[in-house]
Amino acid sequence: MSHYHLYAIGNALVDTEYEVSDHLLSAMGVSKGHMTLIDTTQRAELLTHVQGLHARRTGGGSAGNTVVALAQLGGKAFYSCRVADDELGAYYSQDLQANGVATNLTHTQARAGQTGSCMVLVTPDAERSMCTFLGATSELDDSALHPQDIAKSQIYYMEGYLAASPTGLQAAVQGRQIAIAHQVQTALTLSDVSMINFCRPGLEAMIGDGLDYLFANEEEAQTWCGTSDLDAIIGQLSSLAKTVCLTRGPQGCIVVQGGQRTDVPAVPTQALDTNGAGDMFAGTFLYGIAHGQSADHAAALANCTAAAVVSQHGNRLTVAQMKRIAADFEKVGR
Repeated sequence: MSHYHLYAIGNALVDTEYEVSDHLLSAMGVSKGHMTLIDTTQRAELLTHVQGLHARRTGGGSAGNTVVALAQLGGKAFYSCRVADDELGAYYSQDLQANGVATNLTHTQARAGQTGSCMVLVTPDAERSMCTFLGATSELDDSALHPQDIAKSQIYYMEGYLAASPTGLQAAVQGRQIAIAHQVQTALTLSDVSMINFCRPGLEAMIGDGLDYLFANEEEAQTWCGTSDLDAIIGQLSSLAKTVCLTRGPQGCIVVQGGQRTDVPAVPTQALDTNGAGDMFAGTFLYGIAHGQSADHAAALANCTAAAVVSQHGNRLTVAQMKRIAADFEKVGR
């Protein structure tokens, strides 16, 4: 019997979210809707633009959000990541523990430095633009791996953002090899268009000779495949994974499994903030899969939690919200 439903590796980032106008976003020189890596100088400059604006601070990181979502639903998760010995690092570690996520951080002494952080800039159209300072997570390496826990997990999940880090990529691929050696299923999220444009070889290394699960939104899929033709995209992505989840915002998602395509409708909602939507979808979907649900059923539940998270500001829901959504979903048999 598996000890963990999900073992994930990714960046440990503390999110600070601001509501900004399109004019301010433009003045800051930030690429709308995408993730941009920044250094300490750029971060300091960007912070001058948001002085005085209300800020929300939460634990973040793409795979971090995914494992928290799964754990909030009642699943067992382990997260390999890296923080520094500072206030943000302590905050991040405590946040994982508070959400019931096991982590390598409780077994290792953090080193000096700065914990990674992400400025999340949300415009009135609900789009999120991210400026990421990697800090300590840029040095994530295979020392963060717990091979014995990977071997005892149902699914091993990799965050595509690690393609930008040589040591993080090496650790993700090494973890994948351990997972395959122990018949653990593998999963990857493509994460962001910037990763595809600038770090594609790293993503290809994580895909290897194929995955069990692949997650991508429509823009990422179009960029990966070099076409907007949906049939061509589905054909290409299906060659990379046994199950593909293609998320399409208000159009719901497409699940492709064994050559069969299923369109799963979205839950109607008024979007305020799309930050964390894809992470929430992946965590909920993998929770469903790990608990015996069909891919279509798991995707329908994932659409419910993703709709809930975009209808509020912030990248996560509470345990109570997640439990209520899951209970309501089962009542109506969606």
